Amino acid sequence: MPVVEKSMANFVFRAMQMDDIERVLALELESHLHPWTGGNFTDSLAAGHWAYCIESEDSGDLIAYFILFPGVDELHLLNITVNPLVRRRGVGVRLMASVENIAQQSHCQRIILEVRPSNVGAIKLYEKLGFVLIGKRKQYYPLDPESGEREDAHVLAKSLKMDTL
Repeated sequence: MPVVEKSMANFVFRAMQMDDIERVLALELESHLHPWTGGNFTDSLAAGHWAYCIESEDSGDLIAYFILFPGVDELHLLNITVNPLVRRRGVGVRLMASVENIAQQSHCQRIILEVRPSNVGAIKLYEKLGFVLIGKRKQYYPLDPESGEREDAHVLAKSLKMDTL
């Protein structure tokens, strides 16, 4: 797993461990209408996905986390969640800069992710950071468990400049 900056202005990045699942799941449940399950996180760690916890240097509180799936030449952002108490303070921008740094360290040519079309705030952030719409995944996200309705996903990507020698 690539190394991220150990500290970013009072944040500490570290590899997510199985012992973190309970805290991560609590933040996931608080943050999403259709959250990942504990099994999703456990399976992701077992599969070797690159998962990071971001904590407050002072309190040790969980600020955010993200999970990445490395491919041959691209990095897939599977999940990124910021604690609601610190949203809209630039944390997401800083996390995405870290994701981009990881992608570059890993010689990935692009980052891809899915986002709900209804998540307008996230889409605006990703567009501001240079992500563009490259496709849609039909009925990707659960929308209403009672009716079984699902929501499409927008697939966004950002191409990265690679240093050449």
